Amino acid sequence: MNGFLDTVEAEPKPEFWYGLPYGYLQLDLRPTPEGIQEVARQIDALPEDVRDRADQVFRLYSVVLTLLRSQAVMGCALGMHPDERGEPTLSVLTVSTVPTSGAHPEAVLLQMLGDVGTGADNGLVPVELSVGTGYVWETERTTVAPTAPPDGQEDPAEGTVWQGTVAIPVPRTSSIITVQLVTPSVELADDYRGVLLGVARTVTFADPAAPAPAEVSKVPGPFSGSGSGTEEGNPFG
Repeated sequence: MNGFLDTVEAEPKPEFWYGLPYGYLQLDLRPTPEGIQEVARQIDALPEDVRDRADQVFRLYSVVLTLLRSQAVMGCALGMHPDERGEPTLSVLTVSTVPTSGAHPEAVLLQMLGDVGTGADNGLVPVELSVGTGYVWETERTTVAPTAPPDGQEDPAEGTVWQGTVAIPVPRTSSIITVQLVTPSVELADDYRGVLLGVARTVTFADPAAPAPAEVSKVPGPFSGSGSGTEEGNPFG
């Protein structure tokens, strides 16, 4: 789960960028009905030994789309990684923006989470990121599982998931960026917490694809080599 494969632009209008880790596939949040039907057809044509796993991923995708369409989600990626036994584990990474109607976003965030409290004992922990201070919290909850319901049961199957969230107040836009990771592999929470924080640390307001500024003249001068601090690091290398 270490390393980052690609740079992702938040949609529909990029105001920030973030790194997409290896093992994650960016999802189309606005698929056409024809596209969904084609995916279902391709899954049905797969060999039997992999069809069930592909169908489970497709069900997870469908559940995620249903949940995200009612929220201001700007990016979503589905992850699949091997566990200690070599079995695939699934996770969903989402990035969204929450407007605060002109109010100071950090004050709004702390008021919203006032009942949680701050500090490791209470679950809400501040963390320093390249774009400012973020706030991390995690929980375990019961939700709809991406599997078929038990025999004789019409309601969707349910399961326990680990959910980690990093909220980043952005005063200049009066908004809050949230990076969230959800996985049914509760026993791997420590690993996924590392992935979540890794993604949060790549959030940047500088377009990585923008042309680099003109090279500073290298003519020797009184401040040559003095380390004036005018260069900024690129979180995407």
